[in-house]
Amino acid sequence: MHSTSRLATAVVGAALLLGCVSGPASSHPGDAGKRLLVFSKTAGFRHDSLPEGVEAVQQLGETSGFTVDATEDAGAFTAKNLRRYDAVVFLSTTGDVLDAAQQRAFEGYIRHGGGYVGIHAAADTEYDWPFYGGLVGAYFQSHPAIQPATVDVEDRAHPATSGLARTWDRTDEWYDYRSNPRDRVHVLASLDESSYTGGTMDGDHPIAWCQNYQGGRAFYTGGGHTKESYAEPAFRAHLLGGIRWAAGDAQADCRPENGYRPLFDGSSLTGWRQAGPGSFTLSDDGTLTSTGGMGLLWYATSGFTSYSLKLDWKTAGDDNSGVFVGFPPSDDPWSAVDNGYEIQIDATDTPEKTTGAVYGFRSADLKKRDRALNPPGEWNTYEIRVEGERLRVWLNGVQINDFTNTDPARSLRDGHLGLQNHGADDQVSFRDVRIRELPAQGD
Repeated sequence: MHSTSRLATAVVGAALLLGCVSGPASSHPGDAGKRLLVFSKTAGFRHDSLPEGVEAVQQLGETSGFTVDATEDAGAFTAKNLRRYDAVVFLSTTGDVLDAAQQRAFEGYIRHGGGYVGIHAAADTEYDWPFYGGLVGAYFQSHPAIQPATVDVEDRAHPATSGLARTWDRTDEWYDYRSNPRDRVHVLASLDESSYTGGTMDGDHPIAWCQNYQGGRAFYTGGGHTKESYAEPAFRAHLLGGIRWAAGDAQADCRPENGYRPLFDGSSLTGWRQAGPGSFTLSDDGTLTSTGGMGLLWYATSGFTSYSLKLDWKTAGDDNSGVFVGFPPSDDPWSAVDNGYEIQIDATDTPEKTTGAVYGFRSADLKKRDRALNPPGEWNTYEIRVEGERLRVWLNGVQINDFTNTDPARSLRDGHLGLQNHGADDQVSFRDVRIRELPAQGD
């Protein structure tokens, strides 16, 4: 750790213990060029974990290459100063912490693409500011005693949750909220209310979420009450992923997601069949990884007519795979090639044969694709939406392709879905294949 960062950490920690930081305290500038403001002013209850929270974020900055400034001075909220930051963290703030001019400056910052990270009591803040209420997603209502609980991880592609198992057992102070934000935000994780006592949200209890909000990005996690949270590796990784996404350093689909049902949920391949050579291996964490080929793992139980298909995928490097739609049932993988369409996964091929393309027919919008794409080793999310003969593709929530079929032999109106295993040297992984059926489209 550089001496300037050690000094900044020490100054901020001491000032927080005194209950005041008079101005931003900078840590060592990171190589990535991202800059983060941690704001921890309190006008209500004050958490004794604030020094640990500030120090944890600064340490994450040190190891991940971004600069962290920390303050409890609301005077930092001017339009000019906020433009310096890729994201602003509200770390267990409470009560009314900004005046009207500072609120306007922050609203402008978000509307011009700024990032927001809310931790724990950020939901116990600014109850009379509607913009903030929408940004944080839900306001605090109450909480039971600190106790262990099971967290159900609903999105395992977002960088805040991609490293977690499907369930996460940890101890914290578990907030109940005044409203359920599920219809407005993208829920990343929720509490299993049967695993602890005192939950009041009728069994649907979001605890971490993200959203695109009025031009900016907003991530919130309800964890972080205890000092111990900030020493917990899984919670620190959770925070880092949320910060990276809010700061634009990682991409994810943060649109609300409701009404989908699993075709592959990580535990069973019932209803799927392998066509051709090669196969997929299924790991304990619910990930399918291609091996051998060229073959196709296809969903044989039924075809689909009008639907939104979502799935998470990642490559190990410069690997090749794809998602096939609209093909007739067959144990010959070439039938899907000849009678359906492939949404390609391949970083380096020609425009009509690279990631996001309708293979051989239409390139993705490459500028949008490049901005939306996470690199090898990180998860991405496709939405493939078929309505009539129209096929659209979203990558991490950004629409990158819009194609209309005109070939009767490749009609999209009734077909099957499949995941390609391309070749022995191609390693592509898939998770959480889910579908939402849509109203049928007329001719």
